[in-house]
Amino acid sequence: MLRIKNLSRRHRCISAFMALVAGTGSFAIGAPSAHAAGTIAGTDIVNVAQATYDGPGGSVVVDSNTVTITVDELLDVTVASSDPGDIAVDSGATQQVTSYQVTNTGNGSEAFTLSADTAKGGDDFDTSNAVIYLDADSNGVFDPGVDTLYSPGSNDPVLAADASISIFILSDIPVSATDGQRAEVELSAVATTGSGAPGTSFAGQGDGGGDAVVGSTGADGEDSSFFLIQAAQVALVKSATIVDQFGGTQPVPGATITYQLVATITGSGSLTNLNITDDIPADTTYTAGTITLEGASLTDSDADADAGSFDGSEIAVSLGTVPGGQTRTITFQVTID
Repeated sequence: MLRIKNLSRRHRCISAFMALVAGTGSFAIGAPSAHAAGTIAGTDIVNVAQATYDGPGGSVVVDSNTVTITVDELLDVTVASSDPGDIAVDSGATQQVTSYQVTNTGNGSEAFTLSADTAKGGDDFDTSNAVIYLDADSNGVFDPGVDTLYSPGSNDPVLAADASISIFILSDIPVSATDGQRAEVELSAVATTGSGAPGTSFAGQGDGGGDAVVGSTGADGEDSSFFLIQAAQVALVKSATIVDQFGGTQPVPGATITYQLVATITGSGSLTNLNITDDIPADTTYTAGTITLEGASLTDSDADADAGSFDGSEIAVSLGTVPGGQTRTITFQVTID
């Protein structure tokens, strides 16, 4: 009776796993739980067939020749924006951050060249002075003085299979950008071994000694984040009404002037720490306790919790943060000397 069976084994699995966990460069990230592209590049798939039969002296085993196949490296990468929506910025703001996640979806350790494109077509304005940083402490947040400035060809991030790294692009917003305008900032990551049409092969250049083969992503990934100008402006209009002591409206000594200040905030953003002040005019005397905000009385003291104060020469009202589309109305009174 003749029986034939196949025996498969993969050696170097331990060393491949350890390389995957530890990474192969200063920015190799993560220990994956599963392989996006399957078997790790460089793994030897070893196969020996056996034939057994019953001979005159008992069972006989005959091995076939050994067939060894080294798994090639599949080159794949994805880039995904880490910003959940448009990033609100002001015109003229500098060093504004967009965030991305670069993931090696191939099956071998691979370095990636990064580039930023701030001149995408179809948006409203372009940012400038773009620089790229690598997330040195792996916390997913840009940390000035901690994260590493990227220099192409010098510190290209090396990622094990399935590993990811956070990448940040810092760029400047032009002063000419106006409320409601958007800008696109794109990050690209390309495998340093090579890229191109899926199936393109680079002989002998794969991780582990085999070939490197371009996967379905073309070994070239990109994604974009967006800035949105959310600006706000304030228009301040002052008016005055007069009531004299005779029941009329003449500006005579002893008459009361009620000043009204209307602050109108426009735009899609908010104004922060908005404060309104007004000097008491010469030849008049402030009437104590007459400051109001939206019709509510405010005290003259700056030592309490309300928004109003009088320091002897001017009234002041602190409005805090006021979003666009709202108004604030302040009044106070003086008497003509």
